[in-house]
Amino acid sequence: MNASDTPKLVHGGDLSDAIIRFGMPEGGWLDLSTGINPVAYPNTAVDPSNLWNLPQQTVLDGLLGTARNFYGVTADAGFVAAPGTQAILQCLPSLRGPSDVAILAPTYEEHAETWRAGGHRVRMVGNLDDAQPADVVVVVNPNNPDGQTYSPGVLISWAEKLAAKGGLLVVDQAFTDPTPELSLASKADISGLILLHSFGKFFGLAGLRLGFASGNQETISLLKRKLGPWAVSGPALEIGARAYGDEDWATETRSRLARDRARLDQILSENDFEIIGGTDLFRLGAHEKAGQIYHLLGEAGILVRPFPDYPKWLRFGLPGNDVAFSRLAAALGGLSGE
Repeated sequence: MNASDTPKLVHGGDLSDAIIRFGMPEGGWLDLSTGINPVAYPNTAVDPSNLWNLPQQTVLDGLLGTARNFYGVTADAGFVAAPGTQAILQCLPSLRGPSDVAILAPTYEEHAETWRAGGHRVRMVGNLDDAQPADVVVVVNPNNPDGQTYSPGVLISWAEKLAAKGGLLVVDQAFTDPTPELSLASKADISGLILLHSFGKFFGLAGLRLGFASGNQETISLLKRKLGPWAVSGPALEIGARAYGDEDWATETRSRLARDRARLDQILSENDFEIIGGTDLFRLGAHEKAGQIYHLLGEAGILVRPFPDYPKWLRFGLPGNDVAFSRLAAALGGLSGE
């Protein structure tokens, strides 16, 4: 199979594909197909000099300091910024020779894609006990799309077991920010552990392309060399530092997300969805007519995330305001009457 023949992975947020499939709705698209905060961090003004100058080390240092404090990454741990966690995913497989990699599934498919492309042997497993005897274990915590979580204590124990045989535990914390008690950041310096941190999900600025990895100093130094100089743009450095330092906004956002998650659960339950799980940024529901509902919502200009391997599942991102909540409720209510 040629590279051009490789099937394209499907992700949420692809409105271009939705327009091809369903057309442009009269009221515009309501995109609920991602797990991105729909109420983005608002203070995004940029010093023009950060547009025309190369990214400055002093600005990068400022970002790393505020982000390290936000996540609770200790001073002993290595910490590196990247143009989104996807860039880090692309680098990780090159940090070690051919390995047996176990990935807890179902989950974000790019993890398996990047490790396979890097020449590693990949197994998809349903729980941590099935991961043995892998050299590398990849866990998304909380998981996307079902919200499965593992306690920090359990994951630290796994990191220690893997480190003892030269292995590695990769924990993708893209959806941890609404529930920071799940974070392993305070233990990021231990051997055998790499943490991935996403800016765009919680702060709602996915287009800015900013992410981080934390881990022991040696591993993070290798990642820095892979990423190269000026990995993060000047505007991303400036806006990221400002956002990570805004503790009041983060506190208010966590409260709002929890309220909106409960509101979305109520709408889904009232329309015969079984809530399988999720996080405060998205919900996963099961319905006997999920495929039909996906298409009917699409025709109504509401995009949600289907899962071809799980035909009863639909993932819903949070509506961003009362109008969006009402639009979803009305569309689902209309479908239930058909």
